[in-house]
Parts: sequence; structure tokens; C-alpha cells
Amino acid sequence: MAEKIKILYIDDEMDNLTGFKATLRLDYQILIAVNIPGALEHLEKHPDIRVVFCDQRMPIKTGVEFFEEIRVTYPLPMRILITAYTDIESVIDSINRGNIFRFVKKPWAEAEVVSAIEEANKFYQANSMLSIKNEELQRAYSELDKFAYSVSHDIRGPLSGILGAIDVARDMYDIAEMKEMLFLMEKSLKKLDTYILSMHDYYSLQRGELHIGDIDFEKLTDEFKDIYKKFSNTTSITFKVNINQREPFRSDTIPLKLILNNLLSNAFKYQNKNNDAKMVELNIEVYRGVATIQVSDTGIGILGNHLGEIFNLFYRASSQEAGSGFGLYNVKSALLKLNGQIEVNSILNKGTTFKVTIPTK
Repeated sequence: MAEKIKILYIDDEMDNLTGFKATLRLDYQILIAVNIPGALEHLEKHPDIRVVFCDQRMPIKTGVEFFEEIRVTYPLPMRILITAYTDIESVIDSINRGNIFRFVKKPWAEAEVVSAIEEANKFYQANSMLSIKNEELQRAYSELDKFAYSVSHDIRGPLSGILGAIDVARDMYDIAEMKEMLFLMEKSLKKLDTYILSMHDYYSLQRGELHIGDIDFEKLTDEFKDIYKKFSNTTSITFKVNINQREPFRSDTIPLKLILNNLLSNAFKYQNKNNDAKMVELNIEVYRGVATIQVSDTGIGILGNHLGEIFNLFYRASSQEAGSGFGLYNVKSALLKLNGQIEVNSILNKGTTFKVTIPTK
């Protein structure tokens, strides 16, 4: 059963309010107010009000003035003026100010009011969709701006480093010095490759469809165990993996791998170099149709005022290591596709824990 359209009616005569509500209550959810403060209270408590009726002749403030007041604060509800007076000046005033959608004369007829509501509701839905699309467009423009900056900075940076190393190497004859230049070029190329792979993940997540299958987390994490255990041996970071899966779990392998790789990569990358007992721990548990993934580290931590922004595109919370700015944004995008959630707890210079929950498909 469809939810009833929510209507607000303001009139200083209680009989009019009572009659309006009694006539329309079966088909619509009617809210009434005998004065402007009461109407504003309803608008604040009920942001889903779609249509507002107001009598023109109200004490202190006219219906036109009230609609002008709420137009900025509550732009979505459609505004309908009710008046028993043939006051052409107020009608022209309302049209000029752009405050109203339609007029209804007193005494109103039920058919006319219902027609006004249905027509207003169609405009409300269209305006709501337009508002959503505008927000999406603004986000897209914002990401495009960030992307343009990132391309110029994160791609040209490594390329400039390589070109600079080549320029210096032209005049070198010492093998050891040449090897040092090659090492610097390799480092720049790896940075560029990581950025390109992250960008590929970003576009794959935005455009790709889910491919659901059975997930065995022991097998899924095998490649990460091999990669990061080798890395942990060379960096003196203890790497622990605990898997507890006693029931089937269905999801898409690609987003899951992306989530795990980004979280583990950050956990190893942002270790506290002054800590003698460096550690990264991965815990995965499947229970009652939900996979809980926790990645904990003994890293540098994240400042509290950064926690709300770390999942934004191209945001970098630390300058200790060069990042692409895609990692945690891609994690968040992957979780949106999987209907998952993520929480983060961090203590500066102590470590960070990311907790991910994903329901089975």
C-alpha cells in the first residue's frame, strides 16, 4: 500500500481546518495549524510534507508573506493559496514573488482541492528528482575537478622524476651511480603503476556489475598471505591472519579483494617507524549471513578531525607515504555495491582498526 501524501493546511479558523481534515483524511495524511508558528513546527518535524495550503487572510502575516518566508528554507513543498477575496493585487504579488503553485477559492470544492493536490504532487516528484540529479551532477563536477588536479600532480610527478633521472644519467659513467638512478626511476614507475591500477579499480567499480558466487575466505586470502608475509619479513612487521568461516557466504570476489588489498596495503604502508613491535592483523568471521572483516595495525594513526574525510576521493590524511587518493574511496564504493558498512577507530601513534561488515547475497 502506497504511503499517503502528507498535506499541511494553515488557517486561523478552526472550523475550516476541521472540515478540510475530515473531508480528505481518508486519502491523504493531513496536518493542520491555526497559526504560522504551528505551521513552521510541522514543516520542521515533517520534511516529507509535499503540499502546503495557506489561507491568504492570516493574522500578523498574509499567506503570500508566509510562502515567501518558507520558500528558501523549505523549497520542495508545493504552495497553494486559499482565499475568499477577489484581491487581484495579492494574486499579482504572489505570482511576481514566485511563491505559489496554484490558487483555490473559498468556499473550496473537494474536487478542486483534490485536483490541486494531485497536480502539485506531480510537480513535487519532478522537482525532487531534479534536486537529486543536481546534487549528483555537483558531486560529479567536484570529482572531475579533483581528478584533473590529481592527473596533473600524480602522473606528471613520477614522469618528471624519471625524465630528471634520465637527464642526470646521460653524464654518468660510474656503474654504482647508474644503478642508483635506475633505482629512482623504478621507484617512480612503481608509484605511477600503483596510481594507474587504483584509477582502473575506480572506474571498474563505477561501471561494473556484480558477479555473485560462493566465497571461501581461506582461499580468497591466500594470495594476500603470500604477498604481505614476504613484505612483513623484509620490514619486521608481524602479519597475523585469522579466518573463522563455518557457513556459506555469497558475494562478488573482485570488490572483496579490492577492499582487503587496500586496507592491508594501508596498514603496512602507514606503520609507526618508531614502534619496535610492528604488527598487522586480519580477522575475518562469517556469522549468520554477515562477514565481518577487521584490519588492525600499530601504525601512525589518524587524527580525529580527519576521520570524516578519509573516504573522500583524492583525500590524503598523511604525508608519511605517497598515496593515490583512490584507496579508501574505492573501499567505500565497493562496500556500497555490496551493501556493506565500514567503521574506523584510530589512536594517534598507536594504530588503526577498520571494521567492515558485508551481508551475504
